[in-house]
Amino acid sequence: MWMPASAVPRACWRTSSRSGGSGNQCVMLAGLPSGGAIRDSKNPAGPALLLATPQWQDFLATVKGGALDT
Repeated sequence: MWMPASAVPRACWRTSSRSGGSGNQCVMLAGLPSGGAIRDSKNPAGPALLLATPQWQDFLATVKGGALDT
């Protein structure tokens, strides 16, 4: 589900360690009691993608496994 990042309850945003070093691929993550959220750091008030716990765990496993590395 997409919603404004400012509307994500109790979000403590952090920059992903997988965002890349060039500064133009900044992804921010927030763990939530019901899963997690993802947003673009260049647009912090823009949309955030909310994922339920099973999808959040799948997303994290995919990222950590390197399947999205370019």
